[in-house]
Amino acid sequence: MTDRRLSNRTAQALPAKVAAPRYDRGAITPGIVHLGVGAFHRAHQAAYIDECLAAGETDWGISGVSLRSAETRDALAPQDGLYTLAVRGSGGEKLHVIGSIGSLLVAPEDPEAVLAVLADPRTRIVTLTITEKAYLRAAGGGLDAAHADIVHDLANPRTPKTAHGFLTEALARRRGAGTPPFTVLCCDNLPANGATLHRLLIEFATLRDASASSAGNAGMADHIASHVAFPSSMVDRIVPATTDADRARIAGELGIEDAWPVMTEPFRQWVIEDDFPMGRPTWEKFGVTMVGDVAPFEDMKLRLLNGAHSGIAYLGLLCSHATVDSAFADPAIRRFVDALWQEAITTLPDDAGLDPSAYTAELAERFSNTALAHRTAQIANDGSQKLPQRIIASAVECLEAGTELVHLTLVVAAWIAACAARGKTLPEGHFTDPLDAPMTALLDQQLPANETATAVFDMAGFARDHAERQTLIELVAVHLVHLRRDGPTLAFAALGIEAEGQQGASGTEP
Repeated sequence: MTDRRLSNRTAQALPAKVAAPRYDRGAITPGIVHLGVGAFHRAHQAAYIDECLAAGETDWGISGVSLRSAETRDALAPQDGLYTLAVRGSGGEKLHVIGSIGSLLVAPEDPEAVLAVLADPRTRIVTLTITEKAYLRAAGGGLDAAHADIVHDLANPRTPKTAHGFLTEALARRRGAGTPPFTVLCCDNLPANGATLHRLLIEFATLRDASASSAGNAGMADHIASHVAFPSSMVDRIVPATTDADRARIAGELGIEDAWPVMTEPFRQWVIEDDFPMGRPTWEKFGVTMVGDVAPFEDMKLRLLNGAHSGIAYLGLLCSHATVDSAFADPAIRRFVDALWQEAITTLPDDAGLDPSAYTAELAERFSNTALAHRTAQIANDGSQKLPQRIIASAVECLEAGTELVHLTLVVAAWIAACAARGKTLPEGHFTDPLDAPMTALLDQQLPANETATAVFDMAGFARDHAERQTLIELVAVHLVHLRRDGPTLAFAALGIEAEGQQGASGTEP
């Protein structure tokens, strides 16, 4: 560490326009362990906790854990865990140095250290932002018991690799020591994320209870089912990837270097089911909405924000738009998103106090934020894991209700077309997906659209076992024919949307 790097010491001399921690970091007690210390966590949960600490709630410091990469630890440890949060809006940029992360661990380097902090009696909440794919769900939604990391964790419970393994082993240690279980707060974009993680962990613990390696720790499935709280939550803040240009700009503003600042928008939202037997910060003082049922808020966010984001990403890529604001400024894509919202809104409850019209108006303003430069390729990652809750769920409900869903199904077709365009009209590896290998093999065959759509639905498990699944496949196939023939231009025209001279980027695929 040098005088040119952000740290506890250099933070004392930051320019007045930069907000720095207003509390003694040395007096903070760790009360939260966070799994998945990526940019989103640092722009969202860690920022909320920073405000709690500044208000005197000093027993809720964060111990951060990276389950895979040492990149975040290597960037922030020399900075005493400090980093800059750059809030970028049309009116300019505000910089906040966040101090809520007190320590950083890398699970593959020292799984025992991670288990120790999870088992520490001071730890009362474990939060997660590990992305949808890290929950290791099979196509039907249950635990993928054949996944290599799950197999490893069942055989080696004291040196786990997965969130499932770490949580179960830590809860077993706490039970053995007579320490009450921590509360598990999932903050990923999964439907009913608390209940989903609860179910997956019970499935994992059931397998673990039946294995020889669990000797002395049997009964964990029942313990997790009966004694561990898994409140659901909904999180919302747009966080584009940090660029070298961002780093250089932030260094110029600070007068010192920050290896990994985080970019975000002014808007933020956190809705949490209020079920914390071991206590919690008074989040409601800092703008968090504590509720008895998160589901309506979660559905609105997944289907209106995330669903639109996916549509903007895949259609934007096919129309050569590199960022969300550029794609959303395209009149055809804008009209498409407006129609997509109208289809999805019909699936939301009327009696939950939601205001979809106001919400989508706010989304339109957020998507138009030119200061963020949110890359469409970043949003496009992991479509097979994201589309079920963002698009497929709405489409199924529209089918059941007999309402329109043609815009929803175009998003699925655009994902398939964008995957096929990589290495052709899009750069190879421009975005990634857990199903890349089988998807590439399938798309290389250049099968007819209906056969392609059917195979993709089978591969990804979309609408599995639903009575109207074939109808969905056929709607997606029709869009795919249009996209293959003349890109988004023809696909939009089929929906009555004039593309205004727009050139399709995927028209080379037969």
